[in-house]
Amino acid sequence: MVLVPMAALVFLPTAAFAADTATHDPVVEPDTYRTDEYRKPVPATLKGATVLSPAQASALWASGGAVFIDVYPHAPKPDNLPANTIWREPQHFSIEGAKWLANVGYGVLSPATDDYYRHYLAELTNGNRAAPIVIFCLRNCWMSWNAAKRAVSYGYTNVLWFSEGTDAWQEIAQPVAEVTPEPELKP
Repeated sequence: MVLVPMAALVFLPTAAFAADTATHDPVVEPDTYRTDEYRKPVPATLKGATVLSPAQASALWASGGAVFIDVYPHAPKPDNLPANTIWREPQHFSIEGAKWLANVGYGVLSPATDDYYRHYLAELTNGNRAAPIVIFCLRNCWMSWNAAKRAVSYGYTNVLWFSEGTDAWQEIAQPVAEVTPEPELKP
């Protein structure tokens, strides 16, 4: 377990979040994937999936009863960096024990990213499409909504969407750890 200094964590005060969301009309669940403006308020529902509260996610995590999948995006090292540029891989902290399947929450996936997502979902569930999987990102992140919707479309029947993600996880003082994305598939 990696302990993150409290000063390194970013917390959004509950009152500030409530005030922000109170100014927005409820978001209607679309029929298609979101393809832009991924950091906007999300719907309260997702057809075919169960939405988890922070307390429900915490209890499920404590029981070891599900695979937790972080779908936060990961920017690759740019190909055109000047020769003397030092590239530092950005750190990403997630729910302890979660698997990071980077970039699977975009509205449109390349065939390679689609194969990556399908491969790791099958691997992490041992091929059991009824196994519980918790999909999350950050609060107000359409990436997690898209990824959970996509898992449902792949035939997974126990998709649990933790819509408040790592923001809420840290607010309820649950453990986080530094993670790296699961490796890309070899052609």
